[in-house]
Amino acid sequence: MRRIAESGYSTLLMPDFPRLQPAPGPTLATVAALTDLRVGTWVYASPLRPAWLTAWEAHSLTELTGGRFELGIGTGRPGIEDELREKGAPVIPPNERLAQVQETVRALRDLDGPDHHTPVAMAVRGAKARALAAEVADTVTFAQLPDESRVEVARLARDFRNLRDVELANHVSVMGDRVAPFMAPPDTDPAVVRAADSLATLPDDPAAAAEEIQRRREEIGFSYFVLGVDFADKFAPVVAVLAGR
Repeated sequence: MRRIAESGYSTLLMPDFPRLQPAPGPTLATVAALTDLRVGTWVYASPLRPAWLTAWEAHSLTELTGGRFELGIGTGRPGIEDELREKGAPVIPPNERLAQVQETVRALRDLDGPDHHTPVAMAVRGAKARALAAEVADTVTFAQLPDESRVEVARLARDFRNLRDVELANHVSVMGDRVAPFMAPPDTDPAVVRAADSLATLPDDPAAAAEEIQRRREEIGFSYFVLGVDFADKFAPVVAVLAGR
């Protein structure tokens, strides 16, 4: 984590994978105590815990980090139903999961009160999710298949910006010929992703990657780029090139 901070990255994010890591809350609090990084979740799955519990943890992290925590939240990745069954939790339909997201943010705003504003990032796709994000989110990313074209995601970004001007995040799961673990389906083929001109990939050449990020900023409006920790060292020169821009 110190190496990531020293490389110039602004934020360390953790996914909501209960079986694969320590819980995000204590881990992120530790990272914030040991570094100057911002920290956040990418993203909490709303059906895994009650809305009030997620809100309480998020507000607590805002307090513990001195305002350096960002709550990323969504309705759950593909296959979340199987995980809920394994845990004996109810499997609820997507519209109810979205209502959980809404209730979580409402509870968080109550806990934050007038003295805090925990930034909320939402992963969205459908019309209802985009409408909710336009009401409550500070940052928005668009759930996409790795081989989905740039044109389609750019259209989503343009249409969303017509609803509200918020920060747009680009989730990058492929760099060169490498696929970031847990950020894309395991059968993702980098060649297919590149052929689709997908926004889920960046070149592994630092100069080319920096140029492509500038293009996405100018043409689409992305200003927040999320990539896997396995890419951190490879991407560090890109961070250095873009620092301050």
